[in-house]
Amino acid sequence: MKLQRMNRRALTLGALAVSGALALTACGSDDTGTTGSGNSSAAATGASDIKCDDAKGQLLADGSSAQKNAIDAWVKNFTQACNGVQVNYKGSGSGAGITAFTQGTVAFAGSDSALKPDEVEASKKVCTGGQGVDLPMVAGPIAVAYNLSGVENLVLDAPTMAKIFDGKIKKWNDAAIAKLNPDAKLPDLQIQPYHRSDESGTTDNFTKYLIAAAPNDWKYEGGKAWQAKGGQSASGSSGVAQGVKQTNGAIGYMELSYAKDGLGTVALNTGAAAPVKASSDGATKAVAAAKVVGTGNDLALKLDYTTKAEGAYPITLVTYEIACDKGNKAETLPATKAFLRYLASEQGQGILSGIDYAPIPDSIITKVRTTIEGLS
Repeated sequence: MKLQRMNRRALTLGALAVSGALALTACGSDDTGTTGSGNSSAAATGASDIKCDDAKGQLLADGSSAQKNAIDAWVKNFTQACNGVQVNYKGSGSGAGITAFTQGTVAFAGSDSALKPDEVEASKKVCTGGQGVDLPMVAGPIAVAYNLSGVENLVLDAPTMAKIFDGKIKKWNDAAIAKLNPDAKLPDLQIQPYHRSDESGTTDNFTKYLIAAAPNDWKYEGGKAWQAKGGQSASGSSGVAQGVKQTNGAIGYMELSYAKDGLGTVALNTGAAAPVKASSDGATKAVAAAKVVGTGNDLALKLDYTTKAEGAYPITLVTYEIACDKGNKAETLPATKAFLRYLASEQGQGILSGIDYAPIPDSIITKVRTTIEGLS
């Protein structure tokens, strides 16, 4: 009996040893710091093509919450291939990200607005011999979502939308809305417009659209803080989405990824042949018409919010990754370049449409790639 117990114990230990060896083999395929094709999981995500170089250590970043879901997907793929690097992106908001960058506490920042002149000057204190530059990396349509029983395909134009969010149009059966929706059964119901309570790049870009496309009906200066009076407010796109979902007659603006679970999205009458709904493809078409207005290595863009191009969705947000063109910290430069290189790669851009974002058009992203390779 004692011998039988010893044999059984030996067999158990042997099985554990084999199991452990297999586990170590699996880990070993990830533990090269390079991109071995033996990593079947990495190959499935495309991580096997990621170039790690000498990237290692912890990479801290902060900024735009609008791109957080994209960053999370990128980090997962990148750190799977380059497991010597930890990427920590907080997503505290564009303003917080720029502040952290100009104070030198993060390697790069994400912002839904390009650096202002005073922010560029502040960046020179931490970018030794250089300055912060704007690298457009991800685009996203800002959907105008609504909750209105019995109305499935709502069409609005910029002037009508401006009057709704400014409290000038108060009922859903208003003549201006009815004219744009002749076949809809619009209720005699109070409109409840929702806006962001926190400072937001989403607000900045949404109001830029209203300023450009409805200048006679939106008289505010714009910016990250909401300026119109009245309406309901909520923190973050998630808060706005939740408020609209809970209120029949509500309407609000948010990134497309939040406009789900029973919410309708407005089709914009831009003057094109057909109204345009928020989509990744529509956002990319809108960005394709943008002009680079940055100088040197800076690739800040100016969007055409009044575009009438077929299929182009003009309420589109571009998020920039902001990094030093020169004077990056030696300990974080390899990881910064490797991570940003992946984001801008065909592979990195390729995952965006599947998660409700839009890739940057080739004409622009090729310039971004060149700038990243020159970071020092």
